Parts: sequence; C-alpha cells; structure tokens
Amino acid sequence: MSLDLTKIAQQVEKMVAHFNGSGRQRQQRLKKALDILTNEATNLDNLRKKIVSSKTSWLVAEPVDEPDRHYASPPAPEDFTIIATDGSNIDVDRHQLIKCYLINIGSVILNYGTNSGAVLDSSPHLYSDDEDLVITSPEANRRGQPIEGALLGIKRGVEECRHLARIAVELPANGQVLALLDGSLILWGLVSKDYPEFVTQALLDNGFLRYLDQMRKLNNSQKKLATASYISFPRSTDVVNALRVAICPYQAPNCDRYCDKISWGKRECDNISGVTDRELFSALLDEKERSALFISQSSIVKKRYGAHRVYFFYLKVDDEIARIEIPEWVAVNESRLELTHVLILDQCRRGHGYPVALAEAHEQAVITGADRGNLQQLMEMLMAEECLPTTTSAKSRSKRTRWI
Repeated sequence: MSLDLTKIAQQVEKMVAHFNGSGRQRQQRLKKALDILTNEATNLDNLRKKIVSSKTSWLVAEPVDEPDRHYASPPAPEDFTIIATDGSNIDVDRHQLIKCYLINIGSVILNYGTNSGAVLDSSPHLYSDDEDLVITSPEANRRGQPIEGALLGIKRGVEECRHLARIAVELPANGQVLALLDGSLILWGLVSKDYPEFVTQALLDNGFLRYLDQMRKLNNSQKKLATASYISFPRSTDVVNALRVAICPYQAPNCDRYCDKISWGKRECDNISGVTDRELFSALLDEKERSALFISQSSIVKKRYGAHRVYFFYLKVDDEIARIEIPEWVAVNESRLELTHVLILDQCRRGHGYPVALAEAHEQAVITGADRGNLQQLMEMLMAEECLPTTTSAKSRSKRTRWI
C-alpha cells in the first residue's frame, strides 16, 4: 500500500511555513558569521591557539590560511586523466540459509586531450567464505566482528579505494591524474560505533590508508597524481564552529566547564549556531572559486591518518557549494592542489554541476531491485540443483507474496 499523502499534507504545510518564518533569523546569523570570518582573518595565530586550547562538544576546523581567503581557478591542462570509483552492496540476509553479501564496484577512466577515450567497468564480488564474513581478532579467545549492516558499508568504501588505487597503478607512468571518490575520506562509521581495535586496524590501517599510500607513492617527476573526495550539498559546520570558538568570551573555551548550565540561546556562540559551512561559503565565494584550506580535527584523523591527514576546502560550482577533501600530501603541494581545483570544476562543467566521472561510476555500481531478485533466483536454482534446501523464513516469504 502506498503512502497516504492526504493524511500528512497539513503537517508538511506547517513544516514549510515554519522554515520560511525562520528565514530572517537565519539571514541575521549568517551576516554575523560573515562579519566574524572577516574579523578573525586578521588574527590567524590567535584563532589557531584558541582552537587548539578549546574543549567543545562539536567538531572545529583548523584554518591553514586566513579563513576568508578565496582562490580563483587556475587554467586547466590540455591532457589529463580522471579516474573514479563508486560502490553498492547487497547485505547479509538473515532470512536466507546461506550467509553471503555482495559488493559491486563501478569504475571509470576518462582520458582528455591528445589520446581521449573512456573505459567504464563494474566489478561485482560475492563474499561467502568464513574469512570473508567476519573480521577475526588476533586474540584466539575473542569473537570476530561480523561484516554486515554499517560495517559492510565501511568495507565497501575500503573496496572503492582499493579499486581506485589499482587503476592508478595500472595507468601510464606519466601524465596528470585526478583520482576521485564520492563522499568523505574520513571513515566516520568507525567513529560512530565502538568497534574493537582489530576492526579499525583491518579496515583503516591495513586497508583504506594503505591504498591512499599506494596512490601517494605514484607521484614522480613524470607523473602528477592527486586524490580527492567530493561531497555534494554538505551539511558540515566545522568552519562555523571555529567561528563560534573565536567569539567565545573565554580564552580557552570549555563547553562543559563554563556553559553546561546555560540554556541554549544565551551563550555568545549561539548567535551563529545553525549556520552551515555551505551557507557561509555560498555567500563568500564567487563562481569557480575555492575557499581557504582547513584541517579536520576528527579524533580518528588526528590519531591514525598520519601522512594522509584530511584537509578540505569548499568550492562554488554553479549554484552549489561542494566540500572537497584531500589528503595532506595533496594539500601541501601547490601543483596537486591546483590540479584538484581545476579538474573538479572541469568535471562538474561536463556533468551539469556534478563530476561526470563519479556520476558514471555510480551508474556502473548501482544494484537495482531487479538485480537483487535475479541474484536470489540464481542462488535458489543452483541450490536446488545440488539438492540443498532453499527454505527461507516465513517472514521473508510473506514479504515476497501478495496476500490481498
């Protein structure tokens, strides 16, 4: 049965009216945030010291240069290559007799200039062996961590990076290359859940970061390779949070110590609370410009990323602000940073506002409802041929059958 929209129409109308009514207040907060951004740019060292000494309940970006700076796009090279990957998966179905999951990685190689061309591919892989289904602990008496749900999503991200590194290694030994991932370079899923240490080691230290390192080592006098991730319509507030720290009346801000019993709306920093980085830089940047660089202060980045510490900047593409994340070895190299800036803009121009390589990689990776049904039928047919039971749970059969 479809959703009865008539029953929630008034609720939607009320929600839209409330959002429209808060518009003036949001504009006032945005104007104040822009004023603070400009003022703090003149005292960058003091802002950095204040951020380092702060203890907040929210993520605060560290500015690399004056936070109100913006940079025009450099000229694009004549010959370059864009590589990109994206992924999708089918999770473990607890209603099925055989436990397994599937990851499908879509990949794209786009060559521009003298030897223009495109290679689009997909690489599906079914995981069903015992060692594939669980991340094992080095401690013999400790239970392993099943790969399913949120953890499978993290593993898919690692596989996307692995395939990207493999493609980068197989490219010619010269040229200019931008390697693109969709989403964040920070494996937030490992932060949001308290996974055992061996899980983080397997997926991050021995997985994602190792593949980033493979791409870093490809740079030489003949080959320039930059790696970046693209976040469309970001909701992050890291930079605005840095401004909240800036206007805190305490030189060493400590939310729990000084403001724990102060109600919301009465703290100085509440004057710009609710403003997003996207809104801030949409007002600051002109078309094709990027913002200053910032460093993520995520605990997992500070603790584990090392040479791949995550920097980011905001980029104005048409009417949208995108967040671009790059590892440190790209951020500190001006030519790689400029290559990232101009080639992402070029990709967005070709893709009507979104990088065409990522859009094509997504199309290669997507798993439709029909694909899932066909895989299920194939599994049941082959199990029947081997005289294996194809029994599923009653709940699963009920969902696949229309009773009324």
